[in-house]
Amino acid sequence: MAETVYQRPSWDEYFMEVCDAIAKRATCDRGRSGCVIAKDNQLLVTGYVGAPSGLPHCDEAGHQLKQMVHEDGTITTHCVRTVHAEQNAICQAAKRGIAIGGATLYCRMTPCRTCAMLIINCGIVRVVCQRRYHDAGDSEAMFKMAGISLEYISQEIQEYDRQ
Repeated sequence: MAETVYQRPSWDEYFMEVCDAIAKRATCDRGRSGCVIAKDNQLLVTGYVGAPSGLPHCDEAGHQLKQMVHEDGTITTHCVRTVHAEQNAICQAAKRGIAIGGATLYCRMTPCRTCAMLIINCGIVRVVCQRRYHDAGDSEAMFKMAGISLEYISQEIQEYDRQ
């Protein structure tokens, strides 16, 4: 009987698995997401979707929904009670004095426009996403202009409740 040989996950697979575990702490069911920032194959900080410290979470108080009108006239509804996973990871780095310049950020979907701007200004050089965000155009363009490598594990669009 042939012995099966264990195959270790790649570093990207490893950090994405950690990202999935971190997402389990998220407190908004519209987009339970996690984020990992790593450098030189070392995990530096993590973040997940949740309300600012000391404020009520969606899981406790419900969603704080706002509508957004897009250039093409479509209207989407977003929960604004929470801080995004990428933002929380960046805040953790700042709070703990951890340099993240030159690092790789792992996340569930393409970072939103605001998160993309923060990622650029932090000096992160690579972003790895499980899937695409439905409104990823601005972020993808900014990352390209800034010279940040953006990679997708899957070309699927991340599904979540947008209503």
